[in-house]
Amino acid sequence: MTFLKYQFNTFCYWPPNPKKIVEFIGGSYLASKPDLTYRRFIESLINTNYAVHAYKYTPQFDHQQLAIKAWKDFKNCRISLSKRIGLVIPSIRIGHSLGCKLHLISPDGGRNCEKFISISFNNFSANKSIPLLKQIAKKLEFNSEFSPSPERTLRIIEKTYNQKNNFLIKFNTDELDQTDKLLSRLKARKEDNTKGIILNGTHTTIASAGLRENLLGDWADDDFKRKTIKKISRLIDELD
Repeated sequence: MTFLKYQFNTFCYWPPNPKKIVEFIGGSYLASKPDLTYRRFIESLINTNYAVHAYKYTPQFDHQQLAIKAWKDFKNCRISLSKRIGLVIPSIRIGHSLGCKLHLISPDGGRNCEKFISISFNNFSANKSIPLLKQIAKKLEFNSEFSPSPERTLRIIEKTYNQKNNFLIKFNTDELDQTDKLLSRLKARKEDNTKGIILNGTHTTIASAGLRENLLGDWADDDFKRKTIKKISRLIDELD
């Protein structure tokens, strides 16, 4: 039986004897309710005996602040789980879209985990990410950009990100994906072990039909998404 506890802005799914912890951060807006929007993915990880800590946040311009907060909350959740089961178990980090960026700019530079899995890495500017922002900013005479900016984010990854074991997943019809840029910066580092794969799908393939199912029943689920999510979970498990 899986034990669910919501604490530190995080949905904590704890099987009785988990082999590892997955620290998951979803994409912008999707992550405001990860227990629904990523339900299928979370369930697939639990079914392979991972404890899952799914972070909840609302979008803001200061991505560094978000990353620090998520890192601290994940640390507290690990401590809480360790107290519950009586031992410390290793963790891996998984991000989707903006969630990838938040993991990559974490304060510890990726040191305190075994590996990182990036799904549909996204690092667009605020103007491209938020419809009409450019027009509004021009009319109101103010400049708005995410912090760190897209280019600075890539420099941070190349210069200060220390995790060597990374696995990058991109989808073949994902117009929002910037995995190739991430891969080039990771490979520019010394002793990098980054690998990757391209799967069929779009930017939101990893997001389940949790909300639709909740309202409309099981028939609203997408069989292709279901199979792809299971495939991704198997890939993650096989990385061990």
